[in-house]
Amino acid sequence: MTFGESIRTCFSKYAEFGGRASRSEYWWWFLFNFLASMATGIVSETLSALFSLGVLLPSLAVGVRRLHDTNRSGWFLLLWFIPIIGWIVLLVWAVQEGKEPNRFSAAG
Repeated sequence: MTFGESIRTCFSKYAEFGGRASRSEYWWWFLFNFLASMATGIVSETLSALFSLGVLLPSLAVGVRRLHDTNRSGWFLLLWFIPIIGWIVLLVWAVQEGKEPNRFSAAG
């Protein structure tokens, strides 16, 4: 999946938590968020806050779908609230290859 395809997919699946997201989809979306947040932050803090609020739901959705691709429940995304250890665990899971087949294959 290319950079543009990833962004289109994540916006078209704005609040779709079912199904799976490939590594490339997740990481291209992550890069887009990082770059756009930096750019909007340079322009205005208010614009950056509005952008972050606008991409919050699709970011959560792609994170859940990425966990589904590794055959884990989307509820594990709550590990984000455990500083450092939770972040490391989620990072390791996000870089792993998807499991095929898995219980989320049929969804979405």
